[in-house]
Amino acid sequence: QSAKCGACGPGYATPLDAMKGKYCAREEIVYLPCIYRNTGTEKPDYLATVDVDPKSPHYCQVIHRLPMPNLKDELHHSGWNACSSCFGDATKRRNRLILPSLISSRIYVVDVGTDSRAPRIHKIVEPVELFWKGNVANPHTSHCLGSGDILISCLGDPSGNGKGGFILLDGETFEVKGNWENGEKVPPLGYDFWYQPRHNVLMSTEWGAPKVLADGFNPADVERGHYGRRINVWDWSTHTYLQAIDLGQGSIPLEIRFLHNPDAAEGFVGCALSGAVHRFYKTEKGDWAAEKVIEVPSKKVRGWLLPDMPGLITDILISLDDRFLYFSNWLHGDIRQYDISNTRKPKLVGQVFLGGSITKGGPVTVVEDKELQCQPEPFVIKGKRVPGGPQMIQLSLDGKRLYVTSSLYSGWDKQFYPDLVKEGSVMLQIDVDTERGGLKVNKNFLVDFGKEPDGPVLAHEIRYPGGDCTSDIWI
Repeated sequence: QSAKCGACGPGYATPLDAMKGKYCAREEIVYLPCIYRNTGTEKPDYLATVDVDPKSPHYCQVIHRLPMPNLKDELHHSGWNACSSCFGDATKRRNRLILPSLISSRIYVVDVGTDSRAPRIHKIVEPVELFWKGNVANPHTSHCLGSGDILISCLGDPSGNGKGGFILLDGETFEVKGNWENGEKVPPLGYDFWYQPRHNVLMSTEWGAPKVLADGFNPADVERGHYGRRINVWDWSTHTYLQAIDLGQGSIPLEIRFLHNPDAAEGFVGCALSGAVHRFYKTEKGDWAAEKVIEVPSKKVRGWLLPDMPGLITDILISLDDRFLYFSNWLHGDIRQYDISNTRKPKLVGQVFLGGSITKGGPVTVVEDKELQCQPEPFVIKGKRVPGGPQMIQLSLDGKRLYVTSSLYSGWDKQFYPDLVKEGSVMLQIDVDTERGGLKVNKNFLVDFGKEPDGPVLAHEIRYPGGDCTSDIWI
């Protein structure tokens, strides 16, 4: 259905057009990368196509699997060859899914246009291309540009040290063109990014040095400065690094989202370790600043890695009408919905627990909790007790359905949720009250990736063929 979304190029004219379903009906299938690295199964990662149409006989089933030709890639996030940034260009189609591999540094270009229900590999960009042409490695976030090219942020250099660089892929041939950034100055770490041409800005975030985070999390590495703390501000037209906004030692700012309205000069970033959401904004002077607007307090615990357990805000997104902000608290186990009508004072309007590390009867005892009266019950759906906690989230275009998966990254899953690696992750769906706010688990929806033909697998980020809240940028 996605290819017919508007005869004037991919995507939608405005975020509100996308939300009103002006061109597309509700999502019928979704794509998820499925990861075998660190699970003990020696099989390649694959792209799963899942049927999410309640009218379909294959509802909640994996209907196609596209295995990659290599082992231990660690597929992670994905992006498009073209999105709403190319709207109006009838020569462009959203028909290729870009799949960077976090660990192997390969980039797979997947053809989803020929048969959206049975994707096939179109091209493979080998790691050596990134190493030689860009001196970068560990590609993470991929966004399409209005120019037709594809911009991918990287975590490091070919030796596994941190380096916040970017590479450009040609939108037609998918050849590596070289680095996007100009000049000598590059941030010490990289991760996610979002751009906003109307304000001549690109904002990038920082996770950690690849060789440090590859096999797990050591809190001492935060003290050593191997983990991120800054939002990095770039000049969009000259591709030069302008400014660092320091959010504090040990904050680890991950997903960054501008408001969807392309005139807006503000957005939000979720910080994993500090459990904070910061609003970033353009100042009167024309530079950028940030203020903390949400904080999830750590819980004092026994029976865990540390005496204080952070929420670990791992994914955030904003509804297309810029009214609600959602985020996942991977360790505490909840998903939250905030009304951001006033961006400086987000208001909690929905919350639901989907597992996590502090459920009753587990190894962890909470000794002091600033938010909850008691430890939450384990999360059970269709008779299955769900391991892990809520992690990647994706909202339907109309804002009414929030899809959730439970794997963060195989090296960290193995450390924090050993059962998740043994049993595989899940995909769940939450019904959203878009009038007053409120979240409710859809008890009929479960995709159990523990039941895959080659054994339990870790499913990660969710994409719809017609674009979504975290891939499309309006310019």
